[in-house]
Amino acid sequence: MTYFIDRRANAKHKSAVNRQRFLDRYRTHIKRSVEEAVNRRSITDMERGEKVSIPTRDISEPVFQHGPGGKRTIVAPGNKEFVEGDRLRRPGGGGGGGGAGEGGASNQGEGMDEFAFTLSREEFLDFVFDGLELPHLERKALVDLDEVRPVRAGVSKEGVPARINIVRSMREAYARRIAMRAPIRRALREAREALAEEEHKDPVLRNPSRIAELKAEIERLEKRLEAVPFIDTYDLRYNNLINQPQPSSKAVMFCVMDVSGSMTQGHKDIAKRFFLLLYLFLERNYEKVELVFVRHHTAAKEVDEEEFFYSRETGGTIVSSALTLVDEIIAKRYPPGQWNLYVAQASDGDNWDDDSVNCRELLMKSLMPRLQYFTYVEITPHAHQALWEEYETVAAEFPDRFAMRQIVEAGDIYPVFRDLFRRRTAT
Repeated sequence: MTYFIDRRANAKHKSAVNRQRFLDRYRTHIKRSVEEAVNRRSITDMERGEKVSIPTRDISEPVFQHGPGGKRTIVAPGNKEFVEGDRLRRPGGGGGGGGAGEGGASNQGEGMDEFAFTLSREEFLDFVFDGLELPHLERKALVDLDEVRPVRAGVSKEGVPARINIVRSMREAYARRIAMRAPIRRALREAREALAEEEHKDPVLRNPSRIAELKAEIERLEKRLEAVPFIDTYDLRYNNLINQPQPSSKAVMFCVMDVSGSMTQGHKDIAKRFFLLLYLFLERNYEKVELVFVRHHTAAKEVDEEEFFYSRETGGTIVSSALTLVDEIIAKRYPPGQWNLYVAQASDGDNWDDDSVNCRELLMKSLMPRLQYFTYVEITPHAHQALWEEYETVAAEFPDRFAMRQIVEAGDIYPVFRDLFRRRTAT
């Protein structure tokens, strides 16, 4: 019989493999709990783990057991009361299965209704962002020569001991020994044949000096043969690595948020939570992603993350100021031929008179031809205004790269986020 033993070391916990199997098996229950946790959490605790409960009935497994009938003559070890052949009273209550811990009522102790365990931060975020991706992420040109990856490039005669190629080194040593020993073996074979021929001659015709000379020659050749080294520094070969430029899949995400007076604190909190989800998503999935934060009221300004989330400016609303600033930043710092460009905008839909037309023109003529994706979330329970109507025209023109959704309350954030960034199937 053949036994397969998995000796791979676990990262931290001894049951890491079993835990992953458990998470995969009850993925539906866990995802439901994670979605509920995302909807009820505040911004500051979005990154911590989560306690998940699974009903006991859903984790029960079928087992084999003896039925109530039949004749049994087994006496269990440790029994002090019965011997073989005794007849036992059948227990009351009917049925042969069941027992404590099945979640039923009991007059002693407590039943177990749910199985609870805690997800780590990494496992929690895995379920939060499961199946999401940045749409239309493309490989751009080779723009950064310092963005390289070491790749194998044959073997070299020089290198460090850590990169020695043992197989090639032994092959070179074997070839060298064959090449160096071949003429010596040939001369040794000829000398032995000559010695054998001389010793088989008639004693009268045998030449003692010739025999002594041949023996000395054989001894010298045998020493030369043994002196050929098994391996020499000349034989050593090393794996050669070169730095190969890699195609750059770099992306930049513009986060645009309205901070005008019409945006209440509740609206801003919803927008902040949406952008925080976006930030965690990008930080977790893409190493080469830059974030640009743009706040606007009547004027737009590029700010850092702290000011974007927690500053308290107010004023009127001119959305085109933010789109114009995004257009200028792209022209100065992010050439479309080298970067994947994404814009996410959050607003309550309010805008200055006639400025919505300017937003549509700016998107259709300048921004959308260069962007991979544009998402707009409108945080309002009321009817849509002129900005939404103008954006509908843009969405009709660019259906694959422009998305619009409405958010009414905090519970809508996560479903809208998953809808905007769900994984698209290749067509």
